[in-house]
This record gives sequence, C-alpha cells and structure tokens, in this order.
Amino acid sequence: MAPSAISSDAVSSIKAKQPIPKSKDDPAKPQTALQAISQGVSLPGIPTFPSFAPQRAWLLAHMAGAFRVFARKNFTEGMSGHISVRDPEFPHAFWTNPLGRHFGLLRASDMVLVDYDGKVVGGNRARPSNAAGFLIHSAVHKARPDVHAACHCHGIAGKAWSAFGKPLDMINQDVTYFYGDAQAMYRDFGGVVLSPEEGEKLAAALGPKGKGLILQNHGLLTVGGTVDEAAYLYTLMEKSCDVQLRVEAAAAAGLKKIIVDDEAAEYTFRMASDPEALYWEFQPDLEYEYEMSGAVFEDYVAPETLLD
Repeated sequence: MAPSAISSDAVSSIKAKQPIPKSKDDPAKPQTALQAISQGVSLPGIPTFPSFAPQRAWLLAHMAGAFRVFARKNFTEGMSGHISVRDPEFPHAFWTNPLGRHFGLLRASDMVLVDYDGKVVGGNRARPSNAAGFLIHSAVHKARPDVHAACHCHGIAGKAWSAFGKPLDMINQDVTYFYGDAQAMYRDFGGVVLSPEEGEKLAAALGPKGKGLILQNHGLLTVGGTVDEAAYLYTLMEKSCDVQLRVEAAAAAGLKKIIVDDEAAEYTFRMASDPEALYWEFQPDLEYEYEMSGAVFEDYVAPETLLD
C-alpha cells in the first residue's frame, strides 16, 4: 500500500502537500516510493541479469504467472485477452499468448514471439497468436519505447464501466495510481480490432504518459516497464471499475460521493506509482500463484538460436 491520501473530512482543512520523505542514505535526495513504504530495510529493486537468456526466461515465467493470476481473478472471455512482453534482446519483437488456450493453463514455453511485421520468429509455433491482439500490442510497443509490457482483457467490471465512456473518478487511494495523464480514454469504438489503423488510434489515445486506457464499449488496457507492473495495474483498474460501479449505485440512491482533491491525488500518485513499487505490488499475487501451481509455468528452455 502507498502512504495514505488526504481525503477525509477530518483533514479536509489541510491543504499543504505532505512533505516528501528524504532518503536515509542521502538526505539531499527524496525517498523512492519503495523506500517510503518499506519500514526498515527497503525491498530490493527489480532484478537485473548478466545476459539476455536468463532475463528472457524470467520474463516469460512472470508473464505466464500473470496469465494464471488473471485466470484466478476471472478475467477470461473465450479467446479474448492478451499480454505482450517486449523481448529484452530484440526490442522490435514481443512475446504474446497463443490463441485459444486458457489463461490458467499457460506456461512460459507456450508463448509466441512475433515481430512488428506480424511474423512468428520464435517460441511456440503450435498455435497462432491473436490477430486483434497483435494489432493492438504492436501499435502500443511501436508508439511507446518505454512500454515493455501491455495487458488487455475483457473483464466483467471493465466492460461494464467502459459502457459509460467516462474515466474513473479519484474516489479512493488506490485509483489515484491512475491520476492525471496516467489514465486515458478511447471513445472511438469501431468493432473488433482487425486493421492497423484501429490499433494505431488506440495507441495514440493512450498517449505518452498513459498507464491505463479505458476502451469505450470494449474493456481495459494497461502498460508498464515490466509485465508485473502492467499486470498489477490491470488488476487494479479492473477492481477500480467495480468499485466505481458500486459507488455510482450508492450515489444514485442519494449518498454523496466525495472526490480526492487534486493535491492529495497527485501526491499519492507520485509516492506510489514508480516502476519498482508497481512491480512489487504484483508480487503477492504472483507468489501465491507460484505456490498454488507448484511453479509449473516456469518451464522455458532457451533455444540455441532465438530468431528465425
């Protein structure tokens, strides 16, 4: 969890922004989000690797674990839904899931490597990838070099809230992770994505700073510097849609809806939304999936030659 946002009536008179905690190692620098939330020794940062092969195996294991977390949270819908992860060695190619295989069964070895032209250049060749998914994810990866992973599913709450064509309100601490430019809307729904132009419009709607995109009459898409970050943000955005729907129902019955003020929302976003903190936000779900499945999804074996 992040430091609490100022939002209650008891502190409504406090308008000054909370001070940013100083680093214990260097008082001249502010603490990172991970340092701020760690009481005592800080959690370690995102792992680094001496070469591409172990990094790739780690990425694909986390990707497969993310799919299994999504399955446990009921984000599946037939053949819809996809995660993409940019290859660490070949940045113009990305890994994605095979078409028609349940999220809860996916393993690292199931993933398909495709290049920006849509050609399968490595990984699993037993099944195709999702054509609509390729068009969406390739456009996002091309437009945003900083995006190393993207998640798109047709979750129940995300689909329901997307029908309103409205962004999520800043109505609680957690949703402020999508404050400001971090949340985007795509209102030009044109049916299933089967043209490059539609994918490009989605990527443009996400913008240069977007972390989460609500696709009107469609669903949600989130991005991140790691698959862990993108996956956590997807679970958070889906749950935030559920919360918003419940709040709207209560507001329609006469209860007053209180919005977190901009100053508190911006502060909480800044203190909670860096890549390392968002990476760690996903680790509890991933570790639970690891224990429940016996880590069967960590089965990627590096080939002698990766690309065709």
